[in-house]
Amino acid sequence: MAHRTGRTQRKVRIPSSAKKKAKKEKVEKVGEIPCGVKSCDGFSDKHMGGRSLSQENGVEMWGEGGFTVRKNRLRVCKSCYKAWKKENKDDTSSHY
Repeated sequence: MAHRTGRTQRKVRIPSSAKKKAKKEKVEKVGEIPCGVKSCDGFSDKHMGGRSLSQENGVEMWGEGGFTVRKNRLRVCKSCYKAWKKENKDDTSSHY
């Protein structure tokens, strides 16, 4: 039978430098889906901040022929989405 004592085992603190594993080099992400706005060269991939807008929102902002549609949605890059958001900021404010 095992002999038990009233002592508890002391926890050993691991230094913060030992917790960090080998530094991983950041791999630059490559865009695959081009921005739907014809005057833009950005990428609308989700991991790069791209968003999806409705066709109606695209017509209001960039005009009828200023963009290309993919699956009934307009895929835009982060900078184009910010421009659209800034333009439509006053229209759809639901906070009173």
